[in-house]
Amino acid sequence: MLAGLMRRLGAATAVATMIALATPLTADAAVPATIPLKITNNSGRGDAVYIYDLGTNLATGQQGWADANGTFHAWPAGGNPPTPAPDASIPGPAAGQTSTIRIPKFSGRIYFSYGQKLVFKLTTGGLVQPAVQNPTDPNRNILFNWSEYTLNDSGLWINSTQVDMFSAPYAVGVQRSDGSTASTGHLKAGGYTNFFNALRGQPGGWANLIQTRSDGTVLRALSPSYGIETGALPSTVMDDYINRVWTKYSSSTLTVTPFANQPNTKYYGRVSGNVMNFTNSSGAVVTTFQKPDAASIFGCYKYLDAPNDLVRGPISRTLCAGFNRSTLLVNPNQPDTSTANFYQDVVTNHYARKIHAQMADGKAYAFAFDDVGNQESLVNDGNPQQAYLTLDPLS
Repeated sequence: MLAGLMRRLGAATAVATMIALATPLTADAAVPATIPLKITNNSGRGDAVYIYDLGTNLATGQQGWADANGTFHAWPAGGNPPTPAPDASIPGPAAGQTSTIRIPKFSGRIYFSYGQKLVFKLTTGGLVQPAVQNPTDPNRNILFNWSEYTLNDSGLWINSTQVDMFSAPYAVGVQRSDGSTASTGHLKAGGYTNFFNALRGQPGGWANLIQTRSDGTVLRALSPSYGIETGALPSTVMDDYINRVWTKYSSSTLTVTPFANQPNTKYYGRVSGNVMNFTNSSGAVVTTFQKPDAASIFGCYKYLDAPNDLVRGPISRTLCAGFNRSTLLVNPNQPDTSTANFYQDVVTNHYARKIHAQMADGKAYAFAFDDVGNQESLVNDGNPQQAYLTLDPLS
């Protein structure tokens, strides 16, 4: 979605946007200009809650924010150095209460923060999102999180995301036209505390991902992608697994079938030196990948870049999922969608592993292409009557 916007066009929102925009629009679309978003505060916290609806207006392409009525406001011009953005905050519900706002046809984020308003600034290139991997970011000591969504004429896609960080827990949902609801993102009982305890107990620097405020409040765990960037995780953390994959496919073939609905579309990977070459069924080389590093794997970019095409992008998505879930050595046919094989190697994305282990339905967006094999925490409906955002306990 818009995860990691200032560094790369995000992970999960980019995924949801791609899905949404790939869906054909209909002339008689039933989706109104805005739909209600019901926000329930089950956090148990006494802090004031602030809500923000920020994103791209799909009708005009402008970036901006929406107020509580769903009215769009374009950002004014920014500056260099960045200038303060207009206050786009909406008062959220108190603990144990609910409130309803309206969300427009957007592709963007719904932020929520506890106790303090978030600080947003504008550059000449647009909005500066919070970047708490930077210790000088003004939002570093604020407890906050965000959901990502796309609402267009074809419906609503809304998810919970941990692509950039794991923080204040929440769930998302949608009410369908028949009155039924679908939701995702809830943790198991005790899941918030259990996740942090598990990360602290993971050798190899994984505990260094956790950020704590001076008053002792645990604020978040950074994603391993940011862990590599900031030095919290060693850049060599995935090297052993990468080397074993490279050795295996120097003498055997990795078969990638990237589209579940196109089982005859296959690509065949073999390692030669520092590259993995992929050929099609005719034997022609269609794309090559340099030997990746941990940053490429955790961020699903750099050496595992995934353009929005029909060949390299889908292969890269599959490789990214296979590396993060450490399934490439146990199954030469990818993607491996058998969750029993996920995260079984001693070298794996332990952040993603521990998040999925604490989710009530097992679903999460713990890395950019966690939707490979439908493991993502996403709900969708073509005729949404209402969306939901539930702030859950930090326990």
